[in-house]
Amino acid sequence: MSDDSVTAVILAAGEGRRLEPLTNRRPKPMVSVANRPLLEHVVEAVAAAGVDRIALVVGYRQERIRNHFGDGDDWGVTIEYVEQSTQLGTGHAVLQAEPVVDGPFIVLNGDRIVDPAVVSRVRDRARDGDHPAMTVTTAEHPREYGVVSLDGDRVTGIDEKPEGPVETNRINAGVYAFSPAVFDAIRETHAPGELAITATLNELASAGDLTAVRYNGRWLDVSNLWDLLTVNAALIGEPERTEPERTEPADPALDESVTVADDVALAGNVRVGPNVTIGGSTAIGSNATIEASAVVENAVIFPDAVIGAGAVVRDAIVAGNARIGPNATIAGGPATVVVGDAVHRDVDFGGVVGDNATVGGGATLTDGAVVGDDVRADAGVVIDGRIESDAVVRRG
Repeated sequence: MSDDSVTAVILAAGEGRRLEPLTNRRPKPMVSVANRPLLEHVVEAVAAAGVDRIALVVGYRQERIRNHFGDGDDWGVTIEYVEQSTQLGTGHAVLQAEPVVDGPFIVLNGDRIVDPAVVSRVRDRARDGDHPAMTVTTAEHPREYGVVSLDGDRVTGIDEKPEGPVETNRINAGVYAFSPAVFDAIRETHAPGELAITATLNELASAGDLTAVRYNGRWLDVSNLWDLLTVNAALIGEPERTEPERTEPADPALDESVTVADDVALAGNVRVGPNVTIGGSTAIGSNATIEASAVVENAVIFPDAVIGAGAVVRDAIVAGNARIGPNATIAGGPATVVVGDAVHRDVDFGGVVGDNATVGGGATLTDGAVVGDDVRADAGVVIDGRIESDAVVRRG
């Protein structure tokens, strides 16, 4: 049943710098998992929950979002766009939607995938409730998120990425129910620089005016590059769900010598050579080519990429139109990866190859290597750490 009295505001203006180089050419919500943008999975959850009016808050590289979603007709929803021209935080982003919101509304992140069921529950809270509400879930590493304190079903505080020990694994799941009164509450929350929605939520919590919607269903978050592999695997491994009608061709006819695991998503027009092995948790985008005897496993391969004959690509992301040469190796396995000031140990992450990059034949990416866009790496080189976009990597 459609309920057009509640609008879904989806925040999709961010750049996602921790996902560079994948976000050099596309906003973070348009990075692909299971052969579709993160944001498309969010829009589908909203539509499946019976909310048919969506306001997309866009900013960085917004044309990629507008061109993909248009007016929303393909998803059975009406999409309006509002612009956050400078990314000044989630509270500021919500404020941009004020001109198109005329009643109760819900807010979701455009890069975080949740079940339609929780969207329905939050929609009901927005429509029927006297108080703002936020979803609360549990996480294995709560300190990476907003840690939530509760008194019964009342939120008493949110501690954003606390540095010290935490007493609970409850976190802010990032789906909210609001009335238009929240716009004034955001304006009244004085904060220098960026204005996060959590600042306003803490004000509401202090006033005893914020309730929790507890949620233990699917909650897929992408903060770092390797999270794309985890989320991709989770989506591909799900039981078949009803998908909207698509015009893409069906899976390609594969040679008898090709081995494909059950949890693999092949888009249309994928070319797969003889004796290829495609292992589990792998998505291969449209018009990609996997040449003879290559091995691809736990990988996200973007459209138009080429994996050369005999190459091995594990625990890796290969971006659009990138080319991995014959017998090149991204071995995968546990890696230590440095992102800014943070050191992440024991993440299964072979590496990333950016858009239009070329890795020469017989080259090797050490665990966790990140190759920027348009990089040219000679045959036989060993690539370690991060290679900036447009660089040339030569032997010797």
